[in-house]
Amino acid sequence: MTAFKNILMSLLIAMLMLSAIAVIYSKYQSRLLFIEILQKEKQLDDYEVEWGRLQLELTTLTEENRVEIEARQRLMLTLPAQNEIVYIKP
Repeated sequence: MTAFKNILMSLLIAMLMLSAIAVIYSKYQSRLLFIEILQKEKQLDDYEVEWGRLQLELTTLTEENRVEIEARQRLMLTLPAQNEIVYIKP
């Protein structure tokens, strides 16, 4: 009976140790995942800042007067005379 108790106790201690190691491993994995989440959130914040900057730049570049100024200065375009404009009905 004593040998059976010793084997049972050894088995329980081994299971306890395995359980403790599993808890430690899962805690380690959760910390790694938490660090990765924080990195991804920072990356998302950086992308959102860049997106806002690009939206502002797009708004600035597509303003009607800016397009007209660029067309006149760089492309040497002019507005056609009133009698040269052709309207097409859809």
